[in-house]
Amino acid sequence: MSLLVWFTSSYFGSGSFLHLQVVRYTALFTGVVYGFYHRRTLQANHDQQKVEHAVHTRERLVAEAKEAWKRRNEAKNSNVITDTEDPRFDLEKLLLSFDKAS
Repeated sequence: MSLLVWFTSSYFGSGSFLHLQVVRYTALFTGVVYGFYHRRTLQANHDQQKVEHAVHTRERLVAEAKEAWKRRNEAKNSNVITDTEDPRFDLEKLLLSFDKAS
């Protein structure tokens, strides 16, 4: 004998079929409503984490791009040619620029 049948039979006396159905459908409806509410809260939390992750990723990419831009502009302003195939390449200037950087 299930717990629900025992509870309804002891609560309603003889355990009439109508009262048993009311309790069962009330429990079912309550479970469905709770499941719907719980799913919405879980989905909202997931969506919020997704947005935060996207923002963090964009911030990291912007920081990397700014750093790359800064390095690129510093290389242009240094007048040191790093391409070894260029006829104007000077190893001594390159080594001195590395020495200054460190």
